[in-house]
Amino acid sequence: MLGNHSIVTEFILTGFPGLHPEYQGLASVVLFLVYSFTLMGNATVFFLFATDRSLHKPMYYIILNLSACDILFSTTTLPKIISKYWFQSGTISFNACFVQMYFVHFLGSVNSYILFLMALDRYFAICHPLRYTLVLKNSTICILSIIAWVVANAGPLMIVIRAYPLPYCASNIINHCYCDHIGITILACTDRAPYGFPAFVFAMVVLLGPLAFIIFSYCCIVRAVLKIANLQGRLKSLSTCSTQLMVISLYYLPRCFVYLASNVGIKFSADMRIVIIMLYSLCPPMINPLIYCLRSKEMRESLRKQFNKRAASQKTRVAAVSD
Repeated sequence: MLGNHSIVTEFILTGFPGLHPEYQGLASVVLFLVYSFTLMGNATVFFLFATDRSLHKPMYYIILNLSACDILFSTTTLPKIISKYWFQSGTISFNACFVQMYFVHFLGSVNSYILFLMALDRYFAICHPLRYTLVLKNSTICILSIIAWVVANAGPLMIVIRAYPLPYCASNIINHCYCDHIGITILACTDRAPYGFPAFVFAMVVLLGPLAFIIFSYCCIVRAVLKIANLQGRLKSLSTCSTQLMVISLYYLPRCFVYLASNVGIKFSADMRIVIIMLYSLCPPMINPLIYCLRSKEMRESLRKQFNKRAASQKTRVAAVSD
């Protein structure tokens, strides 16, 4: 079977199939800006964490992992599709496509597990506040984060190893902006079912497993909050969850909508489906840092201190020059 690989040596990414040529330049600029804002926003999170020891808490270690995942996912997917529209370079080598497929599914799995940790953090903080500092220490979160990154390797490695040897002897055109399991395996000259079903099961476990706990944890959180007699106390408790709930919603709601829509008979055009996938894949990494910095009081304070420090340094420099 490996010999069949010589028939297809590279794949062609269509990007957005229905995009008119006159808008391709605009599409590349928009994607480049999304990538730039994603890098700058998440790099800011790393910078604040590195320069402010008050952020060295379990919740911010989780956010740091999420930022790392967002940077890596955007770097895995965006540069190639930007180059397609910017430099008319839509081809990707056979091996590079499978490497990209691995990282797409691996980082998607890591993201899901990190959101599970985020929900776990809020569950203990609100439902078991007295045990929070005993159970969720910085070291505990670091260990759980490492486990998440390691465990997330299993599924993607399995689907890549199974898909790689398939005979690809027909079309080499992938109707997507990046290589993923469905986009590649439908091009194989063999029955896809034995390979597609395990990949579907893996996707459901990775998506619905953490989501089940997230729903359970927030049901417990709402019940615990309703037991608080003071209205101000209720609002304060809920506000500590708002950042995480926004981030979790951005990741899960669009994905669940797409999966449910496809199962109840709602059909999307190829263009619309790709647009929806790109929106829920690439917008959260860009928006998440903004949510952290606007909704988290400690991150707002850390950002304000950095601006004040820069402003004071600038004034000192100007004064020194004028003297």
